[in-house]
Amino acid sequence: MILKVANVKRFLYIKKSVILTSFNKNRLIIQRSSKRQRLNSSDSDSSKSPVKSAPESDKKKKVKRQRIESSGSETEIPKSESPSPDKNEDKSGQSPKTKQSPKEKKAKTTKKSPASDDNKNKKKSSSPKSKVTVKEEVFSPKVKIEKNVNEIAVSPVPVKENGDGDTKNALNNDNEPKVMDTEYNPSKSKYHPINDACWSKGEEVPYLALAKTLEVIEATSARLKMIDILSNYFRSVIVLTPEDLLPSVYMCLNQLAPAYHSLELGIAETYLMKAVGQCTGRTVQQLKAAASKAGDLGAAAAHARATQRTMFKQPPLKARRVFLALKEIARMTGHASVNKKIAKIQSLFTACRNCEAKYLVRSLEGKLRIGLAEQSLLQALALAVTTTPPDPEGVKVLDASKGLPAEEFKARVDSNAFTIKKTYCECPNYDAVIPALLQYGVKDLPKHCALTPGVPLKPMLAHPARAVQELFDRFEGSDFTCEWKYDGERAQIHVPSTADGSSADFSNAAIFSRNQENNTSKYPDVLHRLPSLLKAGVSSCVLDCEVVAYDIQAKQILPFQILSTRKRKDANEAEIKVQVCVYAFDLLYLNGAALVSSPLKERRALLKEHCNHIPGEWEFAASKDCSNIEEVQTALADAVKGSCEGLMVKALEGPRAAYDIARRSHNWLKLKKDYLEGVGDTVDAVVIGGYLGRGRRAGVYGGFLLACRDSQGEEYQSLCKIGTGFSDEQLQTLSQQLNEHLIDAPRTYYRFDSSHRPDAWFESACVWEVRCADLSLSPAHRAALGLVDRDKGISLRFPRFVRVREDKTPEQATSSQQIAQLYLNQDQVKNHAPAPTQIEDDFY
Repeated sequence: MILKVANVKRFLYIKKSVILTSFNKNRLIIQRSSKRQRLNSSDSDSSKSPVKSAPESDKKKKVKRQRIESSGSETEIPKSESPSPDKNEDKSGQSPKTKQSPKEKKAKTTKKSPASDDNKNKKKSSSPKSKVTVKEEVFSPKVKIEKNVNEIAVSPVPVKENGDGDTKNALNNDNEPKVMDTEYNPSKSKYHPINDACWSKGEEVPYLALAKTLEVIEATSARLKMIDILSNYFRSVIVLTPEDLLPSVYMCLNQLAPAYHSLELGIAETYLMKAVGQCTGRTVQQLKAAASKAGDLGAAAAHARATQRTMFKQPPLKARRVFLALKEIARMTGHASVNKKIAKIQSLFTACRNCEAKYLVRSLEGKLRIGLAEQSLLQALALAVTTTPPDPEGVKVLDASKGLPAEEFKARVDSNAFTIKKTYCECPNYDAVIPALLQYGVKDLPKHCALTPGVPLKPMLAHPARAVQELFDRFEGSDFTCEWKYDGERAQIHVPSTADGSSADFSNAAIFSRNQENNTSKYPDVLHRLPSLLKAGVSSCVLDCEVVAYDIQAKQILPFQILSTRKRKDANEAEIKVQVCVYAFDLLYLNGAALVSSPLKERRALLKEHCNHIPGEWEFAASKDCSNIEEVQTALADAVKGSCEGLMVKALEGPRAAYDIARRSHNWLKLKKDYLEGVGDTVDAVVIGGYLGRGRRAGVYGGFLLACRDSQGEEYQSLCKIGTGFSDEQLQTLSQQLNEHLIDAPRTYYRFDSSHRPDAWFESACVWEVRCADLSLSPAHRAALGLVDRDKGISLRFPRFVRVREDKTPEQATSSQQIAQLYLNQDQVKNHAPAPTQIEDDFY
């Protein structure tokens, strides 16, 4: 009876082992034992068994539990059935056999010669029941299973593609991934979105696939190669799991939501180190030292995770679940929110594999530092949807480039890229753009994602002009106007319509900054006065304005520094001390229709027709249409006298008069009073280092190291040292602000010469406006290195501090490309070098 129970257990063990074997990813193989195995059974069953019973001495010995393999000569697979793990007995009722112990093998070999075994095996294999070769379809119509006495093999049928890349039933050939996630490589040449992916149709995208993609991009310096790598990953997502395209896009940009949602993680570096340290058994000091040595907390955390051993293996991370977890962390507020965030971070970190820890920590830091700009991502997205067009019923063409000339395919990619970029600029919300792209395709994307009140668009910006004559060179043969350039803060006022569309819904009106940040709570007084601005008949609108500090008593514009003293969020209208006046200069949307394609002359007429002029509260930007140099000079003098910075010169009619969303366009030129001397523009630089002051400046920083931003390489390049233009009070205030961003060592993405190493390093957080006499080539500074000279960068000569730009983020500081253009536009450079090629306007 005991032996029978043991046999039942062995049957169950066989059943389990066959199940595990039959679902091998690539090949199903059941090895057949070449030797006859001993069967432990009861006396009643021994007569049915063809195997001679072992000696009594062997039966009495305690047999250790052995791994059991099914025997090919004893188990028959019926022709009408697929290989099922439930079939544990053959037709004769024989039970499977156990693997022989070494002692049993020795005892058996003394009684039987190899020859007798071979003869018996030959007889057995010649019987009708043992000779089985069956071909049948199981699991999927596209999978063939071949079975014989030695092995069972599952062989996927290859996918046949026609010349156009059309794949019929391409996703039905095998629902198992072809590549291990640890071996995923999106940079592979001739990348196949199905066969080279590490997940199968309908499965959630592994976070490791995204991390591997980021890792390869970080190791790549060529921008076009980066775009190609990211597009390969996007193609696999579009084909296999299109629902994960949106989380993938957001995490590649290190964003959680559109900018106007103001959703940020808010994880301090110390708390992040604490979370990682508790998971890896390291102290915060140890992690700081490791991060300082590696130059990156992500790399230090990845090394700590790689050397850590865990008792229980966590389930693999999925991209969409990581994204949702990051959003959950960002939304945690209130009491004990820090501890909740740390606990959530730890649950993610302990499940990290391979390079996942590195990019998870970087995402939590808020800086991926892989050299991927948003415009490159949009280009990669365009390449992906052009090569593998999405379809709501399933992708039908895996590679649309087949059979097309390279030039024609490139033209398609460029056309789709322009459409996607332009649509995103009008509707900068991936939550709307990505689903529409997957559902309707690129061609119909603008119909479903248009300018809408409540979704701020990226504003049009202007290029600097250094002389009045430059205006006439630019607008030759075209009418232009000169508007006063107010020294305030850009404001985009959105007024949606009510549900029935009959009137304006002022309760949901909003004000956005030039960075698309929601400033509605900063200007409650402006919202309170909003109904008095719009005339009857306006149901919805979007206004482009400038908010300026205003002295109501003296009826005079105040400097920007006074405006910056207002509370930035949740201001109480009763407590506001700095009053403002709103100067409207453009109308972008009116009563359900976008006006960005209309000429400025028409937009300005509609603005004055549908809005009221209220002195000191709502005013139109002062302007004058000019036709000669004398009129421009008079307008500039009037603007300066009216406490303005200068003029904004804009085309009135023709194709140049449209509103170029998200572009720093040459169709708008800014002419400041300071531009007529020295360099043609001020520079917005990022503070990355400080030098301790001496003498009267002892106890504070007396000088600073400034940098410009290289958008392609995501790095900050040293531009100049600055120590003039500060008052003692400003130095005290600025030193206190910068100490909040103090770091132990320079970031790996800081580019500087050792001769300019400062006494203290700062996180790239503060942006200053700086004026200088001119720009010159410098062997020590790294700004725009390689753009003008192969071995030299560009530096500012005689820089002078102007103000703090609180309205700009470090990512919006002056770029290295702009620095190079400013240098080339100088007269002394033009006179000694050929005229540089005009740089075309592009999305910023």
